[in-house]
Amino acid sequence: MKTIRLLIIAVLSVVMLSCQNGNDKQLSGSLVTNPKSAQNTDGKTAVIQFDKTEFDFGKILQGEVVSYTFHFTNIGNAPLIITSVDKSCGCTASDFPHQPVDPGKKGDIKITYDSKGHQGFQSKALVVNSNTIPAQTTLRIKADVRTPNQL
Repeated sequence: MKTIRLLIIAVLSVVMLSCQNGNDKQLSGSLVTNPKSAQNTDGKTAVIQFDKTEFDFGKILQGEVVSYTFHFTNIGNAPLIITSVDKSCGCTASDFPHQPVDPGKKGDIKITYDSKGHQGFQSKALVVNSNTIPAQTTLRIKADVRTPNQL
């Protein structure tokens, strides 16, 4: 019985010592943003090229919902995969291809902006995350939101 207690204490001591400095082993963020991780094992890489990365809606009426479609081409030599489009505001929404876009093929990302509750100059950024180099591309929409008595 005494031997079992000593064995349990020894095992617990080893476990506690191995966790001593709180150094949890975590993956480095550089693995996620490492350009090499965007390449296939054969060295092929997807490259996204937008016709334009910024669009200005001009003057719009407060409460109006407007949309714009950004067009892109995969000019790389590997399938392009868009994993997400991060928004800077809950007033924007995006629709993007969820299937790989083959090399040389085109695709669209539709951005919708709801101006309800906004007024004045608005600039919203949307970050496209994909398996490209670089892994992120920023799209921007702008609008001058006016109330009915300002138009």
